[in-house]
Amino acid sequence: VLFNVVLEKMVNSCAVALVVVCIVAFAADLAHGLAVEVDAHSDECFFERLSTGKKVGLMFQVAEGGFLDIDVKIIDPNQKIIYSGERESDGKYTFAAHMDGEYSFCFSNEMSTMTSKLVVFSINVAGSEGFVQDELEGSHDKLHDMVEELAESVMAVKREQDYMTIRERTHRMINDSTNSRVVWWSFFETVVLIVMTLGQVYYIHRFFEVKQMV
Repeated sequence: VLFNVVLEKMVNSCAVALVVVCIVAFAADLAHGLAVEVDAHSDECFFERLSTGKKVGLMFQVAEGGFLDIDVKIIDPNQKIIYSGERESDGKYTFAAHMDGEYSFCFSNEMSTMTSKLVVFSINVAGSEGFVQDELEGSHDKLHDMVEELAESVMAVKREQDYMTIRERTHRMINDSTNSRVVWWSFFETVVLIVMTLGQVYYIHRFFEVKQMV
């Protein structure tokens, strides 16, 4: 009897470990991290096919270009605007699909005349851990509840990790750009200082030459 109890616990532990590995693997596939360059007077759209009830999260940040702003729109399959934002530098928006179909995620740079914008973003589809329910369908025991809770937690951590990755990349680009500008500005100041020094030396030298001639 004791052997059977130990064996049952080992089987349950292995099942939990297997499901956890599957959750982590699926979570990595369900989060799409992308970067796109939006030219001036143009827009870029991405599409995601969703079923009713699916929760979707959009995270974005303008990494470089102009004033680091972009127009954002989320459009449902009936071409109705779910979310619209103007001149935003970064943001997070989550919604639940109210119907089956293809949803559009668009970034518009119509306001710019010459400057293109680099937008880093990710589209995260939550509630896609249905394989857990299929494997454990009909058994609403404690193990099932723990797996479902763990699945949601993993997806939340993955979404936050994607957002922090986007912010880190954006800040690194800004720091690199600022550092480059500081270096070039310091070089320009050095050149100006050298030119002014030579000019002053030349002027003083000419001043004393004229005074000696007088």
